[in-house]
This record gives sequence, C-alpha cells and structure tokens, in this order.
Amino acid sequence: MMESYRRTSTRPVAAEYEGLAGKSYAVAVYGDRVLQGSHPTLLPRLTNRISVLLADPARTGATGFVPAQLVLEMQFANPDWSGWSYERLAEEFGVERLIVVELYEYRLNETGNAYLWDGVVAAKVGVVEADGSIPNEFVFSKDIQVRFPTQSGLGPEEYSRPQVQAGLEQRFVDRVTWLFYEHQEPYYPEY
Repeated sequence: MMESYRRTSTRPVAAEYEGLAGKSYAVAVYGDRVLQGSHPTLLPRLTNRISVLLADPARTGATGFVPAQLVLEMQFANPDWSGWSYERLAEEFGVERLIVVELYEYRLNETGNAYLWDGVVAAKVGVVEADGSIPNEFVFSKDIQVRFPTQSGLGPEEYSRPQVQAGLEQRFVDRVTWLFYEHQEPYYPEY
C-alpha cells in the first residue's frame, strides 16, 4: 500500500542553496558560439524563464533581481561579457548574488540521427557571492543534465520538434530553479 502511495504522490525537497534570501541577484546564461549559432533563441529563452521563476520572493526570499531583459541587453551590448570576471558582472548588475548557467550540451537528436528524438541539456550552475570573501569563485555549483523524451525510439510521429524543445527546456528550467527553493517532487522522479 505504501508503495502505491509513493508512485502517485510527491515529497518536499529542500533547496540546495538558500543564499538568495535577503539578497539581490541576476541570472547569466552562457553557451559557446556553436551552441548560440545553432540555437540563437535558446539562451534568451532560458535566461527569461529561470529569472521569472526565481523572481517570486515567496519561493527564494530574494529582495531584488535584474529582469532578464536588462541582462540580455547588457550581454548584447557587450559581446565580450563572457570574458569578464564574475565580480565585474555582479558590479555591472549591482547585485549581491550572480547565478551563472554555463551550458555545455544542448541537442534534440543524437548526432547523425535526425529521425529519432534524444534531447539532452547539460550545464554547470554556479552561484557567486559578490559580497563574500571570494567574489570570483562559485560558492555553490552543481552539474545538471536532463533528457527528453525519456523513452527511446520516438520520432516526429510521436513528438514534433517544438514539443521536444519545450519538454526539454521545461525539465531543465525546473532542475535549475529547484536548486534555490523548497519544492515538491515525485517519489520516483521522471527527470
């Protein structure tokens, strides 16, 4: 009976990093030029979605944040921003916490196989405490990897390209933002 309950219910999961409470933050999403060239709207979409979810003070306790639009404007106006120190980025945004999402993999299919979906997003998520003793180092970091669809052997007949993108990005945004606030997860999470 307990097993049946677990399969259909959720459990609370604590935040892994609680340092946003009472602080201001900005989210910077970075991907290499190949990723940006292949998926030009990906980084702005992720920046916006992550920022919006973390903006709710009831979730994170943050007192302020830099809206995604302002982060993106700064990035587009300063193409060399990814070479700046974390301390300089935090100063530019005027924040105490800088959340950095460094994407190192994004794909919808296995290379060379355009017929079956095998979406993967992988990134390192790190937090810089600009008001701390080491403003150029992550005080918290975690590698995140999600897949969509979970089952193998699915193609365009089962899911369209926009459906795979949306499912993959939703799972990724969930995993990134869940690091920063208590949330509910299934006992046996699918992702």
